[in-house]
Amino acid sequence: MVRATVLPSGGTHSEGRGAGMTVEREHCTGPAGRARPGNADWLTGARITAVLGVYYRPEGRAGGPEAVEFVLAEDQSILLTCTSDRTLRVTPGSWPRLPDWCVPASQWHHAPPPLLPPVPYGGAWTAVGTQEVRDDGGEVLQAVIRCEEGDFVVVAGDTIAIRFAPRP
Repeated sequence: MVRATVLPSGGTHSEGRGAGMTVEREHCTGPAGRARPGNADWLTGARITAVLGVYYRPEGRAGGPEAVEFVLAEDQSILLTCTSDRTLRVTPGSWPRLPDWCVPASQWHHAPPPLLPPVPYGGAWTAVGTQEVRDDGGEVLQAVIRCEEGDFVVVAGDTIAIRFAPRP
């Protein structure tokens, strides 16, 4: 099992700096890791510098992203992937590399999903909270990353759907 700790403001958990988030992933050959256990406020305080879709090139952007990668300050990232059972998996990302399951790598690419706003002035969105909608089995169906400027809503299906709901 691989364990990654993401700290949005630098440092480590032992230093007590930042609102860290821990994501665990089992070694596997497909895109799905385990659902992230525990507290739903796993991204609070993180600075999101980019939101990128992971696209299969032969389908182009019309095919929709197979995953969404939230790139955090300090070149860390969080990957949200939909699985065959139409649930979301939240795992550590591999930014700037593509996920290991993008084979052959030449057939995949990162690109901004359509209709998302540009990064705000200051170079990043700041996450103020998260919310997860789960099924009866505890699997994540939808993740909402709440930022000062609005909410990123990520929904699992055949592919991932992402939208941004600005604050009024």
